[in-house]
Amino acid sequence: MDIPRIFNVSESAHRIHNPFTPEKLAALGAALRLEPGTRVLDLGSGSGEMLCTWARDHGIRGTGIDMSQLFTEQARRRAAELGVADRVEFIHGDAAGHVAGEKVGVAACLGATWIGGGVAGTIELLARSLRTGGTILVGEPYWLKMPPTEEVARGCHAASTSDFLLLRDLLASFGNLRYDVVEMVLADPGSWDRYEVAKWLTMRRWLEANAGDDFAKEVRAELTVAPERYATFTREYLGWGVFALMAR
Repeated sequence: MDIPRIFNVSESAHRIHNPFTPEKLAALGAALRLEPGTRVLDLGSGSGEMLCTWARDHGIRGTGIDMSQLFTEQARRRAAELGVADRVEFIHGDAAGHVAGEKVGVAACLGATWIGGGVAGTIELLARSLRTGGTILVGEPYWLKMPPTEEVARGCHAASTSDFLLLRDLLASFGNLRYDVVEMVLADPGSWDRYEVAKWLTMRRWLEANAGDDFAKEVRAELTVAPERYATFTREYLGWGVFALMAR
């Protein structure tokens, strides 16, 4: 079980696998007013930066599930590095359908709502692990402005313009599911740059070290088109944010 290899290559040097900086992740933790001992479940936990830093800074206890073996190993090393390995655990596995054995105070899925078939299904899945009065965190793209064509949408790695909503409509959709939006932290052009642009050096160095690898052709093709595609499409049309929700 693993994610597509291109992500394991291009994001292998990332600690955060979304367009968030460490400062934004810290701002989110502070905004949630986390109490020591709060249990946090993170589905699609990547390299574990959220759980590890929140365990260090706020004393939470957490469990992360991720399909990438590489990222899971990186998360465990990060927990040891920050001295929180006794408070967080990381499981290499499929987060789709995962329900915590013990109810949690925060149930999160940042940037992987495909595990529930979309935003609504993921919220429903997370709610199954949540204690009464707990908080759901959803990280999700949204359109900064509607793409004028389907080609532009595909340039943003969407299948079509209908894949995402404008921010106002995304916020309204949470209300339609009978959740209050109680906090949000949004990506900005700088945090998008750190997420996307950092991949380019990683891929270049991987190519230099793995010139004879059968996968090199695919990595080279991605590195060749990524800068122009990002500047033309993603940076202009796509937003991303984490939204904190509480059931009404």
